[in-house]
Amino acid sequence: MSQSAFIEQHASVMRVRDALAAHGIVDRIVVLPDSARTAQIAADALGCKVAQIANSLVFRLMTSNQALLVLSSGAKRVDMKRLVSVTAEPVGKADATFVRDSTGFVIGGVAPVGHTQPLRRLVERSLFAFGEIWAAAGHPHTVFRLTPDELVRITGAEIVEVAET
Repeated sequence: MSQSAFIEQHASVMRVRDALAAHGIVDRIVVLPDSARTAQIAADALGCKVAQIANSLVFRLMTSNQALLVLSSGAKRVDMKRLVSVTAEPVGKADATFVRDSTGFVIGGVAPVGHTQPLRRLVERSLFAFGEIWAAAGHPHTVFRLTPDELVRITGAEIVEVAET
């Protein structure tokens, strides 16, 4: 079995594929030849702008100890003060164990759908500057193409402005 076929059959990728199919999005997962653990690496591999990469950033809501997924442009940093104003509770960084336990994905492969537990999702408004964006598909070697409107539809995410200005 080739590496590409092995990755396509990875449980996390299959979970994302099933979640996407449930929303009518099929055959969009792309296996990259190398790991796309950063937005810049993904953009280079896809031939798109880094701003078109929807980074999946997992944070820990400190009062409720719940996971928060922020889908933000790869060209932007999240402003923590703005994020706290949206969440109405302190927000902290999530370590690799918290990310995996909360989403079922490893850092670098966290998809916007297919999580093993429910979590709150936010989409940063800056992603709407593009007709096409790319998101992780459950493995550091996989991504999928969609529109910002599709991202909101499949995640049920709230559209927010939390990027640094």
